Amino acid sequence: MASTVTHEPSKDSSESSSRPGYGQLLRTRGAWTFLLPGFAARQPFAMLTISIVLLVQHTTGSYGAAGAAAAVTGVSMALFAPYSGRLADRYGQRVVLIPGVLVHTLSGLTLTALALSHAPLWALFVAAVPTGASVPQVGPMVRARWGVKLQGSPLMTTAAAFESVTDELTFVVGPLLATALCTAVDPAAGLVTEAALTLLGGLLFAAQKSTQPPVTVGGHARVEHASALRVPGVRVLIVTFLGIGSVFGGMQVSLAAFTESIGEPGLNGVLYGTFAAGNMLSGIACGAIAWKVAPQRRLVLGYAALALAASGLWAAHSVLVLAGLGLLVGMCIAPALITGYTLVEDLVPAGARTEAFTWLTGAVALGQAGAVTVAGQLEDRFWGGAGFLVPMGGTLLALATLLALRSRLASRPRGRTVARGVGHRVPVAVD
Repeated sequence: MASTVTHEPSKDSSESSSRPGYGQLLRTRGAWTFLLPGFAARQPFAMLTISIVLLVQHTTGSYGAAGAAAAVTGVSMALFAPYSGRLADRYGQRVVLIPGVLVHTLSGLTLTALALSHAPLWALFVAAVPTGASVPQVGPMVRARWGVKLQGSPLMTTAAAFESVTDELTFVVGPLLATALCTAVDPAAGLVTEAALTLLGGLLFAAQKSTQPPVTVGGHARVEHASALRVPGVRVLIVTFLGIGSVFGGMQVSLAAFTESIGEPGLNGVLYGTFAAGNMLSGIACGAIAWKVAPQRRLVLGYAALALAASGLWAAHSVLVLAGLGLLVGMCIAPALITGYTLVEDLVPAGARTEAFTWLTGAVALGQAGAVTVAGQLEDRFWGGAGFLVPMGGTLLALATLLALRSRLASRPRGRTVARGVGHRVPVAVD
């Protein structure tokens, strides 16, 4: 039988909420024990897609084939990530994470070996399925740990911003590292390094048992677990994040094709790093601002700016112009991502948030997978830069959906009993 339980803010939360900001956030007791291993464990995620694209393009000579192989990985991750998050909510993060990193390492190395041996494309697709399905969902797990540490604290918005900045820092370092390894060392070096870092970082993060969210087990409290997908606002955010994924995927393939067309493939990582740096810098600013505008409205305004900026990419014909536009697009992504993750705190019960976060992460991966496939085909069949039409189309479609369904992002009723054995804590204002 479900019960309604009200959680009081923890001591850490009350201490941290006196002056919301990054300094207070990072002084939250025990935070560094999962932040550092978490950063190491999610670093390989930013290397995976670009490493597959560069390796498969090298062995097949086709961006279409490379994009398709990367897309299978992304689709597989998008389909399996929410179930990984749900299992983590139910049984604990460590139980899910350890076998996941082992499977990912083995399957990633298998995919590398098949590509180097010029195996048929269908064989690469077969290996790409477990590679994507087993991608460790470290980012959502870290966000769920923040939720435990900051119950009732206005620092949750700052934590969402901090996590977005951390994600984007990995997307600055990851593509640069992968591109450098694939171009200067060996085409397979990026994917091999990604597998090794996943194994090391994932096991270190899994070892931090004291900060993982508690698991409800046994007794009358064990009831049927409702999926986070049943929350209407989560479904709207999924579509929104699909559009963001189309930007990531379209940029990765199109930038690689553009830099190769001008004879400077090494600039690929620099241009993508500039794009990610814009995301990171605006993420830092978002976390430092004391917002007065409601998050629902911020999401609509920020997403409109993203769609407008992405619509100009296809017209860029020089490195400097493309770098400037990429920086602008990156600066528009962070506010949308941060606000979307912040809304989860107000829309979803605490016991389902890891799953909710993985749905959003999976949506980005799915959008990225579709984008690399379509962009790869456009680059192969049409003019150089045609792949940049994908970010424009993806964000415009997502914006139309967001505008039509924005009312579903309203907060869930206060004091509502949740059929998970434990009621949610008293909601607090995000802004």
